[in-house]
Amino acid sequence: MSSPHLGYLEAAVVGLFQGAAELFPISSLGHSILIPQLIGGSWAKDLNVSAGESPYLAFIVGMHVATALALVAYFWRDWVRIVSGLFTSVTRREVQTADQRLAWLLIIGTIPVGLIGLLFEHTFRTTFGKPLSASLFLIANGVILYGGELLRRRAPVDEGYEMATVAVAKSGDPDRERASDHRLAGLSVKDALLVGGSEIGALFSGISRSGIAMTTGLLRGLSHEDAARFSFLLATPVILAAGVLKLPDLTGPLGNGVRGQILVGSILSGIGAYLSVRFLDRYFQTRTLTPFAIYCVIAGTACAIRFGFF
Repeated sequence: MSSPHLGYLEAAVVGLFQGAAELFPISSLGHSILIPQLIGGSWAKDLNVSAGESPYLAFIVGMHVATALALVAYFWRDWVRIVSGLFTSVTRREVQTADQRLAWLLIIGTIPVGLIGLLFEHTFRTTFGKPLSASLFLIANGVILYGGELLRRRAPVDEGYEMATVAVAKSGDPDRERASDHRLAGLSVKDALLVGGSEIGALFSGISRSGIAMTTGLLRGLSHEDAARFSFLLATPVILAAGVLKLPDLTGPLGNGVRGQILVGSILSGIGAYLSVRFLDRYFQTRTLTPFAIYCVIAGTACAIRFGFF
């Protein structure tokens, strides 16, 4: 039997979709499993995320790196302030400014998912990277998103975040991005851990990293805009680290014969990720997770019927 091969058309289509969907609260990994299986044929064979050895794994590495770079490009002003804050915090041995505090909150928030992902990513991918599992978790993702919207009005507000929100409002800072970062810097360490730790759920194919982090943020009293922003900032080091740690897959035997396809797919993935985060950063200033919740339940149910009974 011939070994799986990744074609340029497959790389282009999946790369563009993966980049665009990575930051939407609909689980790009779940869709990367379901769409090839729905198409069938060589797509189902070539784009099998649960396979132990497949060019698709090397392709995913390239897409992760491209997505992370797109996030850095979009939030570059924030990252300049955050990295500068971390540097001054370490050299001066202090945590006084908003940038210093936000830098440490992001580090703390990425520790849980980083450790669990490092230890159990392969197990989760091979065990739950099946179409029916992805379908059921996609339904669960929709329920989580909608539940978060229903419960957020009764959610307790983080005291530090509330105080930072009042302070930012009084300051009248016209810079929307900086004002959001200053509000997020008021979060407690506990809530940063809760939001970051919730991303562990995204190891289940069908659960969205950004969606579950946003929902947790809403349940801790964050606005939609700030919850989305914090999830995107948290996602950047996690996605980048996941890609960098798997670079041997890209440079090793799994990448042989498909590096051109990986390059094409990664470029399109980066473009898709940049455009999607630009859209979502504005979308969540005034809108909610509800449309995405409805989509996930409908799409997940349709796929569960398809892969569960046919």
